[in-house]
Amino acid sequence: MTASHQLVVIGGGPAGYAAALYGAAAGLDVGLVEENRIGGTCLHVGCIPAKELLETAAVVRTVKHAATFGVSAGEPMIDLAISQERKQKVIDNLFKGLTSLLAGRGVTVYAGKGTLGVDHTVTVDGPEPAMLTADHVILATGSSPRTIPGFAIDGQLVVTSDELLSLNTVPERVAVIGGGAIGCEFASFLNDVGAQVTLLEAAPEILPGCDAEVAKTVRRSFKKHKIKVHAGVSVNGHAPTGATTTVAFGEDETAEVDLVVVAVGRRPNGDAAGLVGTRVVVDDRGFIEVNEALLTGEPGVYAVGDVVNTPQLAHVGFAEGMNAVKHLLGENPVPLNPATVPWCIYTHPEVAFAGLTEEAAVAAGHEIVVSSHRFMGNGRAMILGETDGLVKVIAKKDADGRAGQILGVHMVGPWVTEQLGQAYLAVNWEASVDEVAAFIQPHPTMSELFGETVLSLTGRGLHG
Repeated sequence: MTASHQLVVIGGGPAGYAAALYGAAAGLDVGLVEENRIGGTCLHVGCIPAKELLETAAVVRTVKHAATFGVSAGEPMIDLAISQERKQKVIDNLFKGLTSLLAGRGVTVYAGKGTLGVDHTVTVDGPEPAMLTADHVILATGSSPRTIPGFAIDGQLVVTSDELLSLNTVPERVAVIGGGAIGCEFASFLNDVGAQVTLLEAAPEILPGCDAEVAKTVRRSFKKHKIKVHAGVSVNGHAPTGATTTVAFGEDETAEVDLVVVAVGRRPNGDAAGLVGTRVVVDDRGFIEVNEALLTGEPGVYAVGDVVNTPQLAHVGFAEGMNAVKHLLGENPVPLNPATVPWCIYTHPEVAFAGLTEEAAVAAGHEIVVSSHRFMGNGRAMILGETDGLVKVIAKKDADGRAGQILGVHMVGPWVTEQLGQAYLAVNWEASVDEVAAFIQPHPTMSELFGETVLSLTGRGLHG
């Protein structure tokens, strides 16, 4: 079949379906090409299933400590198969909702692999082959789990996030290679459900890129909960012996485990859409090169999401998909600033931040003022029994020496992923300490700690 659309999107993950929905809402005739399932990595083997399993871990923790609240519940017993069933129901419901939403907006979905050729032609290789033409094309071909030499993925002893998220039984001993956001989330989950976890990270500290004090707080918590953390080490292969394998790392250290999880990030699928005969450029890392407007070297062709060199986060993909549509409509959207996007990491304790760290602010030439407050003094955190963590605010020092514009907010502790909103707005609206301190924080809430931390920067804090 042949068809023509004003916009064709290749890739149905968060960036792609956001572009399709937003374009359709703006009145465009949109075609969306997806090789697997609408929703992409995030919905099927990423954000949603990972957080569902992390919620299972949170329930386990709650039951374990129920006696401290006067509730006798006994030692929890986990059945991961049931948790997986619940996870799949959540995914299926979201998938049905998304496909219905696309249909309701009039987006034509093509099942198959989309290949971009000359003159904005898109060939769909699938159950019903199609040749599409479009005024504009958006490439949203996503990413795939990275692998490392010496650790061939076999789905049994060595897995990536894709396979781990379908785990039906809890392994006794696990090595997680990679101490970034994904690796730390997996380490946290596996530890909570009963596995003995060894976490291996090449950088000097886990959670590279996070505020140093935040990363150290997570590491201390991991140590407290018996997660063995080895940072600043390289991995040197593994030696399988039947149902187990021995991982070699560092100078001469080893760990015998039942499962190895390779969580060293994701590689962009830059060349997944063919691109033969176009001026789209893919760099040696696999990213598609774009300008500030997300335009590629081919006029009228944009790239968004994990396939471009911006933070590989679903919500960044949403924003880029919408920005690309705004630009092709001539609306001049505000370019995304990778340094100020919101980050959420669902370890225990959680991590959330937006804006510059202390180190980054100083490197950018700012004179700064820093304030931090710990959850141990927060009433709601005490009620929950979750007092590990802190809130840190970095502000620019004004000419008079006082704290001015808020440059970054970094949080670690209970439910901080749900508390980041006002901090993100403060950073991105370039709000000052005085402006934000004037807002009332509801009591008793954990969000009071952000307000208290900002208030202290005015020189007139209440509780510290």
